[in-house]
Amino acid sequence: MSDGLARLETAIGHAFADRDLLVRALTHRSGGSDNYERLEFLGDAVLGCMVARRLFESHPLASEQELTLMRVSLIRKETLSEIARDLDIGRNLRLGLGERGRGLHNQPSLLADALEALLGAVTVDGGVGAATTVVDTLFGERFRDLDGVVRKDAKSLLQELAQSRGMALPQYEVMRVEGADHAPRFVVRCSVDALDLAGTGSGRSRKEAEMRAALDVLGRLEQMA
Repeated sequence: MSDGLARLETAIGHAFADRDLLVRALTHRSGGSDNYERLEFLGDAVLGCMVARRLFESHPLASEQELTLMRVSLIRKETLSEIARDLDIGRNLRLGLGERGRGLHNQPSLLADALEALLGAVTVDGGVGAATTVVDTLFGERFRDLDGVVRKDAKSLLQELAQSRGMALPQYEVMRVEGADHAPRFVVRCSVDALDLAGTGSGRSRKEAEMRAALDVLGRLEQMA
């Protein structure tokens, strides 16, 4: 096994019993038919579940909205690609010659996918316990640094995500106002045109409805990731 892969095992804290799984987790479809796509599918699901459980247990007083914001912040593509870069995963990716020549080994979305595949490979190789240990190793510092995320609302986080991807800012539109004049309920639509994505939310004020609409978009964006 190459020194690069051995260093990767050391960095994540897991030595593979089946080292072919590690190689597969780092193989893009351009690099061969035995690639990381199925492992990525598994890793994405495992990561979402583990992060949600860890947040649920470590923040017993957090609201559903706060938990959602923290989860989105932790498992969004930008965060995953940062972790992948720290692990130097790009250097170890197996790509077709054309794809490497175009610099795809440094593409954030590809790095994020490879990290999810790596977690899927750990799960297959060592089980849920091994995967939990790896998640704690990779996300430990980020789990401890969530106060800033909790202080943000969904609108702020969605705006930051859009700006980080070079997109236009989300747009908000009041679709209707329901209820009596003394107790109105606003229904708002939030849209991100660059992603052809929209969500809705309702609340006793326009601000609350906009926040809930942004939260709906963040949830949909998370599912697309």
